[in-house]
Amino acid sequence: MARFARRSATDGLEHASAARRRTRVVVDSRSRGTTRAVVDGAELLAFCSNDYLGLADHPEVVAAFVSAAREWGVGSGASHLVSGHCREHHALEEELAAFTGRERALLFSTGYMANLAVVTTLLGPGDRVLEDRLNHASLLDAGLASRARFSRYPHADATAVRRHLARASGRRALVATDGVFSMDGDVAPLAGLAAACREVGAWLFVDDAHGFGVLGNSGGGSVEAAGLTPADVPLLMGTFGKALGTSGAFVAGPARLVDTLVQGARTYIYTTALPPAVAAATRIALRLVQQEPWRRARVLGLAQRFRRAAVGLGLQLPASPTPIQPVILGSESAALDASHALRARGLWVPAIRPPTVPAGTSRLRITFSAAHDDGDVDRLLAAVAELQLPVGGA
Repeated sequence: MARFARRSATDGLEHASAARRRTRVVVDSRSRGTTRAVVDGAELLAFCSNDYLGLADHPEVVAAFVSAAREWGVGSGASHLVSGHCREHHALEEELAAFTGRERALLFSTGYMANLAVVTTLLGPGDRVLEDRLNHASLLDAGLASRARFSRYPHADATAVRRHLARASGRRALVATDGVFSMDGDVAPLAGLAAACREVGAWLFVDDAHGFGVLGNSGGGSVEAAGLTPADVPLLMGTFGKALGTSGAFVAGPARLVDTLVQGARTYIYTTALPPAVAAATRIALRLVQQEPWRRARVLGLAQRFRRAAVGLGLQLPASPTPIQPVILGSESAALDASHALRARGLWVPAIRPPTVPAGTSRLRITFSAAHDDGDVDRLLAAVAELQLPVGGA
């Protein structure tokens, strides 16, 4: 008999702290996009959506979805490599490649699947993958699944990456990082990471789920904002479920690497393609990102309006220039209590707790949308001030 029995998926759940137990909220309906939600008969002003540009209910995006659903139906019917790759998919890939300045783009059903595809297809035993300690779970899982030598470096520390890469001489190496870190809202030091990779010929792979569409002069994301080229960041992943308001993801890069994914990425080959209607709606959203830069200016302006006032209240906020503005409260119970108190005042702000964030850094994760207005932000600030939250995350 084995000395240690394999743990089941539910082992330990009954012992989980009540302060860390997850529960789902059922949304009955929404109005004004994702900034208003009816839950248990009460309308809540929501600061918990990633619909940063307010495109999820844009009339043109919705109309494109409805029109394409009438033409193509509600599903693609097969994987891309069988019969599911439709005209809308192909056009979206070409438009994404042009927008990001890369040779090719490839669609995925989720960002999780895209990250798994890149890391597990391009790396294997004998290779090296380096990841930021605060990377999204999908990147970390991909690194572990790749069977390459996996290392995590201190958050946003390009100097540590340079040291790691120097020890990986002669091996194929990939550095993977979030562009914008989803729980803190800070931006990776992409210029420093690119320089470190360039010195040894390593690949830099950026998951820009929370930067794409929001940062940069044209909405190209954190890579554009850092002034980097496709040569600096050969592999870029972006998602559609945040700034573009739809669903799905893409990877863009050199044609030879993208074709490698087509030939070998299990999360691409063995899954049904996105509904063509989603691709059609995403094409319109991508066009709006380029045609309506005021949306980026608005959401970033609202976030900074909140930030200035929150710092004035003595609250601890990470250095975030993005729509993500977390308020660090420390304990799980403090975050939950604050979230419940805000909900009682008609505001929906989620409490984020371990293991999503490190122990001792539980927080309110506040996110803004271009669909919010100044009055919404002022209402949130008034409620936060009324709660007299712990200063400095104590």
